[in-house]
Amino acid sequence: MANSGDHSTATADNSWHENYFNYFTEIEEHFQRARGTSLFLLSPLDWALIENWKNAGVPLEAVLRGIDETLEKWHGRKVKTRRVNSVAYCAQAVLKIAQQLSGTASVRARERSTEAPFQVSEIREHLLRAASAFASKQNAGYQQLALALQKLADQAEVHSRDLEDLERRLTSLEDKAVAIAKTVLSDESLLDIRCQLDSDLSPYRSKMSADQIAMLAKRYLDNRVLEREQLPRLSLFYLH
Repeated sequence: MANSGDHSTATADNSWHENYFNYFTEIEEHFQRARGTSLFLLSPLDWALIENWKNAGVPLEAVLRGIDETLEKWHGRKVKTRRVNSVAYCAQAVLKIAQQLSGTASVRARERSTEAPFQVSEIREHLLRAASAFASKQNAGYQQLALALQKLADQAEVHSRDLEDLERRLTSLEDKAVAIAKTVLSDESLLDIRCQLDSDLSPYRSKMSADQIAMLAKRYLDNRVLEREQLPRLSLFYLH
C-alpha cells in the first residue's frame, strides 16, 4: 500500500472509497474461503451486520480472525448439525477478538455491535410502509402482497425473534413483486432498464468474473424494475 503522502486529494478520496468497499468484499471472500465454498452469497442481513461492524470501528483483522476461529471450531466438531450459512454465526468470536485487539478503545464498538439490529417497532413500520405502497396499486397481485405484508406487520413481535426466517419470507415476497412488475412494465421500459444496465456495468466487466457480473446484473434489474413501479425493497437491509 502506498504512503498517503504519495496521493493527491482526489486520489485520497478514491482510496477512502476503495478501503470502505474492501472491508465488505474482503470479509465476504474470506468467509467463502473459510467456509470452503468458492461462490456463496451473503444475505442482506449479513451485509447489515458487516456495515454495523464497519461503522462501529471493528477492525477488519478482528472480523477475519473471528471467522477463522469460528469455522475452525465448526470443522473440528465430530457432529455437524447444521451448515454455517451466515457471518452472524461468527459474531461472538469477532467481538471477542476486537476487544483483545483494541482493549478499552473497543467498548463503543462492542456496545453498538451487540445491540439488536432492529427494534420491533422499526420492523413493524418497515412492513406497514411496504404494505401501504403495494396496496396503492390496482394490480390484484400487488394487493395480495400488501395483505401478506400487513399480516407480517401484525405479527412483527413474533417475527423479530427470528430475523433469518423473516428475511426469507420478505425475499420470497420481493421475488413475486419483481415478477409482477416485469409483466406490468412496457417492453420499452424493460429495454431501457437493460440498456442502462449495460452502460453502468461496462466499466466493471473486465474487473469482475462472469458469475459476479450475473449476480450484480440481477440485483440491478430487480432494483430498477421496482423503482419504475415506485415500489419499495422489502429486505430488512433497507429498513434504515
